[in-house]
Amino acid sequence: MRDARAVGAVLLASLCFATTGTAQALAEVDASPVAVGLARIALGGVLLGAVAVRLARVPSSSRASTTAEGRGASLLGRLPPAALVAVGATGVVAYQPTFFEGTERNGVAVGTVVALGSAPVVTGVLDALLSRRAPTLRWCVATVLALLGVVCVAGLLDGGASTGAAVLWSVGAGGSYALYTLAAKELLGRGWSAARTMGVLFGVAGVVSLPVLAVLAGAWLLTPAGLVLVVWLGVVTTTVAYLLFGWGLARLPAPEVATLTLAEPLCATLLGVGLLDERLGLVAGVGLLVLAAGLALLATGAREPAAVRGVV
Repeated sequence: MRDARAVGAVLLASLCFATTGTAQALAEVDASPVAVGLARIALGGVLLGAVAVRLARVPSSSRASTTAEGRGASLLGRLPPAALVAVGATGVVAYQPTFFEGTERNGVAVGTVVALGSAPVVTGVLDALLSRRAPTLRWCVATVLALLGVVCVAGLLDGGASTGAAVLWSVGAGGSYALYTLAAKELLGRGWSAARTMGVLFGVAGVVSLPVLAVLAGAWLLTPAGLVLVVWLGVVTTTVAYLLFGWGLARLPAPEVATLTLAEPLCATLLGVGLLDERLGLVAGVGLLVLAAGLALLATGAREPAAVRGVV
């Protein structure tokens, strides 16, 4: 069986991610989504950086052997650590404006589903190209089921028009996610701890975000509701969530982690129904079941033999 703790860590991280929208709705602050996102990354990045400094460890010898194999197999393995950090931090920073611009142009439902739905696909394709490692049949089937479920939950079957340029913003968010996930996976393969990897990537992203936040932040940031919102987003949905995410990513293939994080829209929908009195139609209800089935298929499948998981 798969590492149940790693799967559980990624799913718990997805639950933390899913509280972002609900927290913003309950806080009712007068702030742009981009400013809120930058504040989240700034605080969370600083905290993750502090955790990385506190918990950084010397790589173990067993990890070193995995590192040598990974460097020979992956194109990312040819990059020095500083370049990988730059790639990963760029993905973290780029995710905020592309995601929020996508939801602004496409609507929240369409923008979210395109961003989250494209993330595992882009991650899987890039991982296959860069690492020359074919996706497993189980991952393909589980991802298709999960994507169908997300489409139903978002109400895309009811129609709606989005321009190609608008959709590209949301796909850009999925690509940004893929960048930092694959960069983090490579660093983990080189013996970096999960805390160090997430801390460095998000710490750099947080520092880069501070000047932009200083320009965009308004009076809302100093209100009680604004402070509580930023603390929740920075501590729970970033620091805690990405420590769990990194721990799971160190033990599972990147494409599978990306698919497991599709639990985020499932949890967000349930939170919306339970806390915000949102209504769930028949199609959306069926979508939740299909999405859960895809996640269950991926989470409970037998571990593939090393030959299948290796380079092809």
